[in-house]
Amino acid sequence: MLFDAPLGFVTDDPGGVAATAEADGFDGVWTTEAGHDPYLPLAAAAHRTEHVTLGTAIAVAFPRSPMVHAQVAWDLQRLSKGRFILGLGAQVKAHNVRRYGVPGDRPIARMREMIQAIRAVWRCWQDGDPLNFPGEFWSLTLMTPFFNPGAIDWAPPPIYVAAVSEAMLKVAGAEADGIHVHPLHTEGYLDEVLMPVARQAAVAGGRDPDAMALCVPAMIATGRTADDVVEAEAPMRAQIAFYGSTPAYRPVLEQAGKADIAERLHALSRSGGWGEMPALVDDDLLHAVCTSATWDNLPDALARRYAGRATRLMPYALLDDGTPWPAIAAAVKAAIAAPA
Repeated sequence: MLFDAPLGFVTDDPGGVAATAEADGFDGVWTTEAGHDPYLPLAAAAHRTEHVTLGTAIAVAFPRSPMVHAQVAWDLQRLSKGRFILGLGAQVKAHNVRRYGVPGDRPIARMREMIQAIRAVWRCWQDGDPLNFPGEFWSLTLMTPFFNPGAIDWAPPPIYVAAVSEAMLKVAGAEADGIHVHPLHTEGYLDEVLMPVARQAAVAGGRDPDAMALCVPAMIATGRTADDVVEAEAPMRAQIAFYGSTPAYRPVLEQAGKADIAERLHALSRSGGWGEMPALVDDDLLHAVCTSATWDNLPDALARRYAGRATRLMPYALLDDGTPWPAIAAAVKAAIAAPA
């Protein structure tokens, strides 16, 4: 299992932050699309690093055409010398429609076609295939030499898909190279829903299910002492409440037997009762989602939870509070590699 770091939009020096992560022994760095573009920091990171994987976790898919994603990913694959992973996510309907101003219907069919269209563009550039993708949502049939960037010395980037629902997991299993697991997850959800559904879809599509990567952001509450851990759990309760209030993530709470909490969280979010929501996240739900442990105990706790499940593990957020993340990352990998 590889241990990665989140790379936020660091306005002064994202490349330097990525270079530090590489020097500290992290295996990859990932950007998100929240308040800033996810691609831009990775261009700087590509120039300042040599070994770490660089990826989007995730870029919102539908506000950009397949051609736009394909072109930016192609350039980043070239800049990084083959270290880029294109991570895509559908985003929820309200954000697509009301924040981005693009259609939000039929996200499953759109994501499947998005992946297929991007790969059609890449085959055109890498192998010289004519661009002939007459899709339902995007029709791509024109590529003149002036706009063709040409082949690169590396394979096209892998594509990972963010997936929670069984329908999106089937798309990921059938079409993608990996899955970006949502931070709101439990061991039971991974074992009983995510992995079986995705693997079955891969097999049905004639693909090797063992080749599919799982990139997992872990919610973590940690600190030097037990009291520090308890203090760190408070923002995790709020984050779980926020995610749990969203209908798209309800399957995770349903699998954990917390459908009633999901209903109450959603109702509060609609009425503006954000301050009341964290109290609904009881200890059972908190510890089902969040790994709570002191710095000394955290490596073993993460290894127990994610060994055999995650291909790549990443803290949901690197805490800027003195947490010795490089040492923790090394200890997690050592714990997993140690004989049973």
